[in-house]
Amino acid sequence: MKRLRKIMTAILVTAAAVMLASGTAAVSGDDLQVVEAAGRPVAIDSCLISGGNVVCQITTGSVPSSDDGKFYVYADEVYQDGTTGTIVATVETGTSVTASFPLNYNTADSNLSRKFLVAVKRGGQMVQVSDEHYITNPEAIASHTSARKDGSIKGILPDLTKASNGELQALGVHQVVYNMYVDDICVDASVPGAIPFNYNGQTYYFNNGMVGKYDSMIKSFNSYGLQVTMVLLNGGRSPYTQDLIHPTATGADCPGYALNVADASGTNHLKAIGAFLGQRYSGTAGCGQVDNWILGNEVNARTSWWYSSSTSLDYNVNIYVKAFRIIYNELKSQNANVRVYNSIDQEWNRKSNPGSFLAKEYLDQFNYYMNREGNIDWGLSYHPYNSPLYDPYAWNGPAVWVKQNISTPYITMQNIDILIDYMHQPKFLNPAGQVRSISLAEIGYTSSFGTEAQEASVAYGYLKAASLPDVDAFILFRQTDDAHEMESNLALGLYDLNGNKKPAYYIYQDLGTANEAKAKARASEIIGMDIDQMISQNIVWTRGGDGVVH
Repeated sequence: MKRLRKIMTAILVTAAAVMLASGTAAVSGDDLQVVEAAGRPVAIDSCLISGGNVVCQITTGSVPSSDDGKFYVYADEVYQDGTTGTIVATVETGTSVTASFPLNYNTADSNLSRKFLVAVKRGGQMVQVSDEHYITNPEAIASHTSARKDGSIKGILPDLTKASNGELQALGVHQVVYNMYVDDICVDASVPGAIPFNYNGQTYYFNNGMVGKYDSMIKSFNSYGLQVTMVLLNGGRSPYTQDLIHPTATGADCPGYALNVADASGTNHLKAIGAFLGQRYSGTAGCGQVDNWILGNEVNARTSWWYSSSTSLDYNVNIYVKAFRIIYNELKSQNANVRVYNSIDQEWNRKSNPGSFLAKEYLDQFNYYMNREGNIDWGLSYHPYNSPLYDPYAWNGPAVWVKQNISTPYITMQNIDILIDYMHQPKFLNPAGQVRSISLAEIGYTSSFGTEAQEASVAYGYLKAASLPDVDAFILFRQTDDAHEMESNLALGLYDLNGNKKPAYYIYQDLGTANEAKAKARASEIIGMDIDQMISQNIVWTRGGDGVVH
């Protein structure tokens, strides 16, 4: 489900007053093959902050030949490739050596979000002999660490016009998700009242009015006991943020653009945005606390939400990984406890749009780069909508789309265990060897074909998520119907357009409370089977046909 920016921004403005190409693997064109690095016998095993320094552990089974017996450690910006950055350390070669150099945090020479590589001098030329590696413990320098507001997985995309009168508390949600566009919050010095932010030797400016509205909204949510997840998007509409649009995305007309990590201007701006947001919403600056950040929305949907003109999977993932590394390191260097998530949709092995990438192949390639360049504790934000989106039956999807194996075209709440099992693979585990945080940060069910189907679907989806220990969020999209979405039979709200509560409101209200048995009984009545049995025994019903509801 795609969020509508104009509507959301308008609601925020009116209601808040009331309340990131690695050259070794990047390819272009239609080639989806990963170009593996050849002749790189040296490994950077780790790059860790220690005090005011970065310490890199370098190993090799066979010391490469060189003119002078030295390893040269380069620090490259994300848009640089090979030996084009700055030499930050020189050490004697060996099978196991340590290189250390200053972090230079918050200076023009900051190494926090750079990538590092090892080279040797051979025939008078510098030759890269290792893959790139990033700092993987940015939280080591965090000065604004705050306790997370973890609790129930039950959440919703809020209608801000209802946020100030106790309706979120009455619904019993513990989490909310909201959008933040970089083009809404970034300005320059010419804008009256702009907030200056000095970072890495430059001054950046933020829109005082919009940032103030976010402050008010986030603080209000926190005061209600709600955990906040913020989705960071690039709408490309502001004259102040054109440097944040990737060169391969310029001139397009779409709701979301790939962030510019191809030059110094965009890269440095993105670093400052990450640091500013991490500091401001750390819970210690008096502006509220954001525990979870999601970079982009359904980024495998290239032509919609992470636009680039390149049709290469590897190239697009590479752009996203670079932006993700920057945002991750900058946010966590401010608040060690934030979680940072990627975002993919439910189109696991089938594209409804030929301009998109399969969710599975995007996730695999993202994880490949994360392991290759330094494993970090990234989280997965997944949107397990029904297929088609307007299908009203969460517990009984079309057999053609919902299957109980890894080749399933779609992963919905019916077969979400396939995704969970997939994330249990050793190659997907976080640095501590644990399954990553999985956030179902956007999921909704329509009432366009009857309120009973929506009731049962909401109950089935929530209870299925609650049965899975690795799921940290189940966030319904949305609190109130949206007229534009309803044109496509997507009446996803718990309230109708007139502000009336639908039956699904009451069943969601009871879920996760002492009244949950009542909600389960109602859902079981609609489904025609005990819902606890269906979920505990993983009973999956499917129906024939193409999923079109007549």
